[in-house]
Amino acid sequence: MTERIDLSKSDQYTLSIRLSADGFSFSIYNPLGGSDFYFQPYPIHTQHSLAANVKSFLAETEELSLPYRQINLLIHSSRYTPVPLELYEDEQMDTLFYQNLPKQNNEVILCNILGRSNSVVLFSLDKLTHVFLSEKFPEARFFAAVSPQIEYLTARSKQGNNRKLFANLHPTSIDLLAFDKGKPLLLNTYSIREATDQCYYILNVWKELGYDQERDELHLTGNLPKKELQHMLQPYLRHIYIINPQAEFNDSEASRIEEIPFDMQSLISCE
Repeated sequence: MTERIDLSKSDQYTLSIRLSADGFSFSIYNPLGGSDFYFQPYPIHTQHSLAANVKSFLAETEELSLPYRQINLLIHSSRYTPVPLELYEDEQMDTLFYQNLPKQNNEVILCNILGRSNSVVLFSLDKLTHVFLSEKFPEARFFAAVSPQIEYLTARSKQGNNRKLFANLHPTSIDLLAFDKGKPLLLNTYSIREATDQCYYILNVWKELGYDQERDELHLTGNLPKKELQHMLQPYLRHIYIINPQAEFNDSEASRIEEIPFDMQSLISCE
């Protein structure tokens, strides 16, 4: 895919890096449009810490040493919590975060203010990883991976006159985002081991929120087989849809690469 982009023009491009326990990846693209797009996954050592993997990633990936117009750092983790914008205050950031999540040592709390959903996402990153990334990319913007999904799906959920549940499937987790015509009802990430776990969390959230089996909708996305999960859920839910990235993101270059994560596509579309 390197032939799709001229890295001698990197200072005109946006670099987006995604860090997850399932593996790292990065994309390079022209924010002004066109066909300039490059995506590359990077395997990690699951026995090593996040910081150790990040250190190797930064040292071994030549593309990360080039200058860029904008750099985004996308952190996929379950350690985040949404807060209504009207309740958020900078000096209360740590307090608000630890009201909902157990405290851990050696982490920094970061925030994304989301204009479309009038909410704030607080998320954490271990201090050593934060130091490595901040030293390498001092001008970079940090995002929780759920943040661009919230922004994109807030607008998407306003279509029609029913409530929607979006499920983003990952190898060891599932992001669930529930909306009522643009109003967020639930935002959470759950650890999973197999497809039955995915079914359990989807149906449990559906029941807890009082969704209507005949009227409301479930939308599936992610890089795992979705047809199997759709078949397992069909006895319980009438309206199940699989998100088609090419249709969703207007047949952009990013949407044509099957393995690019949905949260990274959402970040590109929201910029």
